[in-house]
Amino acid sequence: MNKNKLFPQINGILHGGDYNAEQWLDRPDILAKDIEMMKEAGMTSATLGVFSWSAYEPIEGEYHFDWLKDVMDNLYNAGIYTVLATPSGGKPAWMAQKYPEIRRVDSYDVREHQGVRENHCMSSPIYREKVYNIIRQLHAHVGNHPGLIMWHVSNELGGECYCRLCVKRFQNYLAEKFDHDINRLNKAWWTTFWSHSYNSFSQIEPPYKNGDFSIMGLNLEWKRFTTWNMNDYMKSEIKLLRELTPEIPITTNFMQLYEGLDYRPMAKELDVISWDSYPRFHNDYESLADVMGQNTFDHAVMRSMKKDKPFMLMESAPGLVNWHPYNKLKRPGIHKLFSYNAIACGSDTVQYFQWRKGRGSFEQYHGAVVDHLGTNDTRVFKEVAALGSELAGLSEITGTLIRSKVALLFDWDNMWAIDDVKALGQESKKYPETCMSVYKELTKLGVDADVIASDDPLDDYDVIVAPMLYMLRDGAAESLAAFVKRGGQLLATYFTGYVDKNQLCILGGFPGNGLADVFGVISEEIDTLYPSDRNSVTFTDGSSCGLRDYAEILRVGTAEVLGTYDSDFYAGNAAVTVNSYGKGKAYYVAARIDYSKLGEIMERMLADTGIATKCLPDGVQYHRRYADDGTSFGFYLNNTDEPQSISDVHGTNIQTQNVVDGELELTPLGVAIIKEKQLI
Repeated sequence: MNKNKLFPQINGILHGGDYNAEQWLDRPDILAKDIEMMKEAGMTSATLGVFSWSAYEPIEGEYHFDWLKDVMDNLYNAGIYTVLATPSGGKPAWMAQKYPEIRRVDSYDVREHQGVRENHCMSSPIYREKVYNIIRQLHAHVGNHPGLIMWHVSNELGGECYCRLCVKRFQNYLAEKFDHDINRLNKAWWTTFWSHSYNSFSQIEPPYKNGDFSIMGLNLEWKRFTTWNMNDYMKSEIKLLRELTPEIPITTNFMQLYEGLDYRPMAKELDVISWDSYPRFHNDYESLADVMGQNTFDHAVMRSMKKDKPFMLMESAPGLVNWHPYNKLKRPGIHKLFSYNAIACGSDTVQYFQWRKGRGSFEQYHGAVVDHLGTNDTRVFKEVAALGSELAGLSEITGTLIRSKVALLFDWDNMWAIDDVKALGQESKKYPETCMSVYKELTKLGVDADVIASDDPLDDYDVIVAPMLYMLRDGAAESLAAFVKRGGQLLATYFTGYVDKNQLCILGGFPGNGLADVFGVISEEIDTLYPSDRNSVTFTDGSSCGLRDYAEILRVGTAEVLGTYDSDFYAGNAAVTVNSYGKGKAYYVAARIDYSKLGEIMERMLADTGIATKCLPDGVQYHRRYADDGTSFGFYLNNTDEPQSISDVHGTNIQTQNVVDGELELTPLGVAIIKEKQLI
């Protein structure tokens, strides 16, 4: 067994999902039938209690946990384990009425009414006390249950609060950050602009919608503070859970590239990373391969937060969702392909929201394993059951990890800064989409790259790609320079190194903080193109490509010019360069060129550093996971409706036990897992 296996109690990949049993307490027949159907579907876990507070405590101090214990008993007796959530994501109405100060205040400084979810003030001592009470009650009743394998803190933590408590915490947070020196803050935020200087930290307010949102440093620090405040709240739950059940691992479910929180500080507090994945399949503007490529990037973001453990796919829809602009059904075979994509990218679980559709309220039409029909003969149920049977046979995959020598840099606060900056094209900046598109090109080469922060250690990597690294955190430039100097290959793009961590422009030329020497260029101007504008780049090898949106005009120093602009007043100027720096090379791509051409440049970098790539047909993905003993498992996923043939595949298909020695044939939407032969 691999030492990183998350759940030794379970054979194969964990297969489960949210089970809202409290919605069916008046139907014991349905609860009994659910257990039978879960076994038939190959479910090995169920997530309970996510929004059960009003069922646990319908009146303050009056507790009802017998139903929970009965459900956990019945699941456990059927061989199904429990992931138990703390119910803090949805407070009961009696609590909001009796303690109005626990309700959040919005960005117009208005106290919110009771409603929806994740609607509590993170700073409220009263709310924290109520949460502690309910957690202690949970532990007292089921904390030692043999079926409990994980704690799930709250649900999809998010949002912000502008109440007096949070404002005061924000002011204290800033005072600590700037050493209680208001002049340091004024200088960092450039507050002499529009006469916005502060005399004390008590004068600082959050960026209210009807207040001051014109200071870039203020806007950014409010985002950072909201992460800090939410993390502080989350840690308060985790601390109590660890005191009560130190042997039970803890997670919370993240939400893709959620813009409201920087997940990386929060990830450090968790035992396992989990997240909720709901791609928009079958839309009008992306192919299936594009959607799966984006999902691969999202998995990499989550996986890279804890590279020493598999992550968990906590929620997914076996059919459709109810909140997309167009709620399209997953076509036959897509659910299996999607699930294996998660596993190939490092997940040891496939889980759903939800097990059974609710009869009413907001998510009554959100997809589930069991439809309102309530039977086991629906298409979705059959697909889930067939997948469950397969997942049970993948024990040797569990605990295996992806190991990469390539990393892409992505920072949440860089995303916030780019989104907020009054520059470029307001609709075309698209920093997250740019990172995803670059990552897709690596995926096409069969390369699993980690997605890390710009101030993370770079020692494990030989190739670093840094799209639109507008903001330079402390030490990031020095770290990148050292990386190239010791032999690494670095690629950066337009809009790199313009500002420091406070969003003050770096003087002396972009990219700043010494990176101009690393790349051998200085960006003098950046041109924003309308959709109707046309330009292109011609390379020294005779090839060419188009560009869109942005083009920087470079002053070339020590760099070698690889490509020049074809049109406009900067025709003939450098658009793509490479600079030798120490033992390594630094590429600078000054325009948003076609991503396929960017892929060619990255392929050259990979070859120079000896990193193997794969020759894959269009629409086919390859991922590799490693066991403790060095055994590797290659995952091949066909994201097309046509059969595909892949050459140079050697090993044993662990699903069929067939030996492959050369050509691997994939059916439409097919998946193959190859225990790879170690070639000498």
